[in-house]
Amino acid sequence: MKTFLQRGFILFLLIAGLSFSGSAINFKPADSVQIKGFHLDMRIQVMKLPALKRFALNLGKNGINTIIMEWEGSYPFAKEPLIANRYAYSREEVRDFVRYCNSLHIQVIPLQQSFGHVEYILRNYKYAALREDQKDFSQVCPSEPELNKKLFTSLYTDLVSTHNSPYIHIGGDETYLLGHCEKCKKRAAEIGLSRLYFDHIKMLCDIVAGLGKRPIVWADIALKYPNYISLLPKETVFVDWNYGWDVNHFGDHAKLLKSGYEIWGSPAIRSYPDNYFLTDWQKHFNNIRDFIPLSRKLGYKGIVMTSWSTSGVYSSLFESEDELIDLYAIRHVYPLNGFNILVNYYLSTLNGDRKLTNDQFITNYCSSRYGLNPQQAMQFKNALFATPYNVVHGKVISPKEITVNQLLDSATNALNMLKSLKPIREEQEFRHYVLMAGIRVYYLTCMTIETEVNSPGFSADQVPVYLTKLDKLLADEQKLSAAFIALNKDFLYKSALDEENLLRSQKIHVLYNRLAKIK
Repeated sequence: MKTFLQRGFILFLLIAGLSFSGSAINFKPADSVQIKGFHLDMRIQVMKLPALKRFALNLGKNGINTIIMEWEGSYPFAKEPLIANRYAYSREEVRDFVRYCNSLHIQVIPLQQSFGHVEYILRNYKYAALREDQKDFSQVCPSEPELNKKLFTSLYTDLVSTHNSPYIHIGGDETYLLGHCEKCKKRAAEIGLSRLYFDHIKMLCDIVAGLGKRPIVWADIALKYPNYISLLPKETVFVDWNYGWDVNHFGDHAKLLKSGYEIWGSPAIRSYPDNYFLTDWQKHFNNIRDFIPLSRKLGYKGIVMTSWSTSGVYSSLFESEDELIDLYAIRHVYPLNGFNILVNYYLSTLNGDRKLTNDQFITNYCSSRYGLNPQQAMQFKNALFATPYNVVHGKVISPKEITVNQLLDSATNALNMLKSLKPIREEQEFRHYVLMAGIRVYYLTCMTIETEVNSPGFSADQVPVYLTKLDKLLADEQKLSAAFIALNKDFLYKSALDEENLLRSQKIHVLYNRLAKIK
């Protein structure tokens, strides 16, 4: 009888999802992280729909249950057609993508920026009355509540018609112009910046709640100005984005934790200082390694990986003082399909491989993915992690003083190291690393030339020497551009790839044309 009862108890434990070992009962804790997400940034580098689905499929197979879509100008608003750009999806394509993700048990949360980062809306003079500034179109004026309420009620209502997630992400980050215009200056003097910010955010959250959805807000400004955080509906979710800094980077983190609101954590695989010519691989590996366990320790209910195609800061091209021609994203990065190793590190860490070091993961990934041995894997890592420093006005921004030429030498060594490795599998994926390293060498070669022609000793009789160097560089550029299109043609549209190639090399062409006039 005793044996029968023991067996029955063990069977109960197995049915309940608990483990039993010997005489000790080990209760397996439920995962506190309910939202396992990935954020896709469509501000630039709008993915082709088949590529978008392939990416979602990989995420779904690896435990992701949420995608946050920052559609921006790629979303086709029915009542606000000026917002869409030339890469906008059709409404049926949006619905098709949402249905496809739902079939993978992934919810799609729309992200609609509603305070800062709204250049793509405010660039149109139809919305001029909502601008905080008539030259910097990045932010709506929170002192125009009726106009804002009308616009964003329309936008959120449209998004609800195509998305079935219980959430809408309203943005709310990096409101650099808070209290800038005359109306807002006056209000800020009376009520303070925190109240100015949260009055607007509350209005937006109330619209979302009125549509039966839960609002999501980036947490940086709430951390900076937390005094009126309690104004928001209790169902509001804050996303604490942290890309490798102290938790008090934006403000007193304890106040956010004590606010009573649900919080999700958010690391990044593409962010500052990444650009066309630099990826700080080590920063992103460390961010994943450190912040995901911290998010769990803090009791966050969700973790969402961000992957920014740009900083969201734009350069305005004006035809005259008041007539805008176009906006150009100031910082671009390499397309997302070149970052599979970081995506997989995130998925692995999120799903339980929490004790893996960067080196262990890279070794395992290089073995299973590329067929490289441990020594080759460490060569690969060293090449990726080599001297991730920017150059500004001829100076290398680094902890220790190094020259641009020394930085170029390091980048060249990294490129040669990658070229020496011969993957036996996934060769196309591996070529992304080689191309990124080649683009970096190309750029730093140009920076050495630029630094030298900006030196006090540069004279006109030296111009032919530098034109010869630039001629070689421009020949290399054609090869890099062709490789860039070949590797990314299934991911991005041809016109977008052409534009990326053009903008990436524009500085070098400008320098060449200026020097050629001196010849």
